[in-house]
Amino acid sequence: MVNIILDTESVQYLEDILIQENIDRSDLLKQLLRDRWLKLRHRQTILERMGGYPEILLDGPEDLSDRDVRKQIIQTQIQAKYQQSQQSPCPPPS
Repeated sequence: MVNIILDTESVQYLEDILIQENIDRSDLLKQLLRDRWLKLRHRQTILERMGGYPEILLDGPEDLSDRDVRKQIIQTQIQAKYQQSQQSPCPPPS
């Protein structure tokens, strides 16, 4: 058994919740404790809140964590786009 001393405002909150939820005090307290405990037990990481690892990082080479490898990949992509833009014919001026 647990005895809790509440101020008048908290007692009013409790009564309002009990009326709205149509449950007794012990069930409400159990539910609140369970919800709070679960929230503390499993805090999501930022990555989990964002929906997990980006697929592009999972599909790439194994060593994307290495800065030099990422730099080389980006450089290759930029060069390919540049060469593609140089090969595409420009429309004649009007």
